[in-house]
Amino acid sequence: MRIVLVGPGRAGMSLGYAFRESGHDLVGVLGRDSAAEAAGLLGTGALSWDELVPAAELVVVGVADDAIAGVADRLAPQMIGVEAAVHISGSVSVSALDPIAEVGLATGSFHPLQSLPTAEVGRRRLAGSWAAITASDPGLHATLHELASSLSMVPFDVADQDKQLYHAGASAAANYVVGSLALAQRLLAAAGVPWEAAAPMVAAVVDNVAELGPQAALTGPIARGDVATVRAQREAVRAAVPELEPDFSAIGRAVAHLAGRESEFEGVLA
Repeated sequence: MRIVLVGPGRAGMSLGYAFRESGHDLVGVLGRDSAAEAAGLLGTGALSWDELVPAAELVVVGVADDAIAGVADRLAPQMIGVEAAVHISGSVSVSALDPIAEVGLATGSFHPLQSLPTAEVGRRRLAGSWAAITASDPGLHATLHELASSLSMVPFDVADQDKQLYHAGASAAANYVVGSLALAQRLLAAAGVPWEAAAPMVAAVVDNVAELGPQAALTGPIARGDVATVRAQREAVRAAVPELEPDFSAIGRAVAHLAGRESEFEGVLA
């Protein structure tokens, strides 16, 4: 496919590398001051906001969520030789691209369900990851599924009206896990234990969840119903690092809910 990339940020560059390495023709990069450097890294040319977008099967918009609608409005009159456009946000409605749809192009979204902290890390992680696809146009829907497969990704469909809920789940799977681990790191540090000691256990837990699902993978005192142990844990946290006690209890309540033991721990984690 001939692809134009708009917005060479971390996610956009991750996809840009993947497009090129999978044999697609990246015909230009459009962005802010860094566009020329990004284009050089991707082996293509930097485009100008004042010229027509090069002929392409697909324009991929990788700008920040709140900038998508403005970019679509600005580019719509310049996309004469383009067949379709997508943005890569997991939460923003496809309607953000309505100015482009109004000039006759098919529109949709293509969201990599993966953590992409840098372009270099992202380019390695995309293969094997899943891609959320939203497209009402049958031709674009098929094209995006084929694009995902060409990147060694697994495509799946998300309805436009479900994108916010989907993204909430994705955020919980990524960021809430990191928040819990940050809490664990601080508690271990308060006990004089290095974070590295927990790393093998954390890796095993993630593997267990992937293989068994969250509920079956749950272990520990809350899953066992060991109220006295959890009460002692909370008292120790309150004594040593009281500022962490609210977070410890809140996450504990979520675990108790998962374990079906809310009533047993209601007084302990209130």
